Amino acid sequence: MCTALEINSKRTSLEDVGVRFLDPETTRIFTATHGLLHVEIRAPKWEGERLYRGVFAVMAFPISRPDRFISLRYFDLEGKDKEIGMIENPAEFPPEEQELTRLSLARHYFEQKITRVHSVEFKYGLLSLMVETENGPREFQMRWRYDRTQDFGEKGKVLLDVYENRYIVPNVSALPKIDQEALTRFIYW
Repeated sequence: MCTALEINSKRTSLEDVGVRFLDPETTRIFTATHGLLHVEIRAPKWEGERLYRGVFAVMAFPISRPDRFISLRYFDLEGKDKEIGMIENPAEFPPEEQELTRLSLARHYFEQKITRVHSVEFKYGLLSLMVETENGPREFQMRWRYDRTQDFGEKGKVLLDVYENRYIVPNVSALPKIDQEALTRFIYW
């Protein structure tokens, strides 16, 4: 029987499988032509200096750790999505680079917090939801499939619409009873 220490020592580290961790000493995040995000890597162990243009940020753990583990990515000449590296803790970067990363994430993720659920209707494999958000009323459609919802904490849900926008219900049981019934009639998992 293996101890926890033996199991952990046998695990492959992220760096062993090719995850490059970015830090402020070797990485510079800035905007240039047309306001596009650029990343410059200055680290000899990664083939010297390298400039990446048209960079965007993606959360590795958008539900459990939205403020940590940010992947910086770009599209190569063939249009393939490639990872530059992972920022484990964005707070370690200078404030202006943190802000550029936050702005990139905001463009990539459209996220609304739902405060009320007015109606949920099913038609042609889609759920149409009329909701109230912190920013006012919204209507959106989502596919009626298990993978279109995610748990948010212990009692919340994240609903992904047909455009991959995120609608968050922080605590389903905190909604008015009629709203809970409308939502859980179709989203019961």
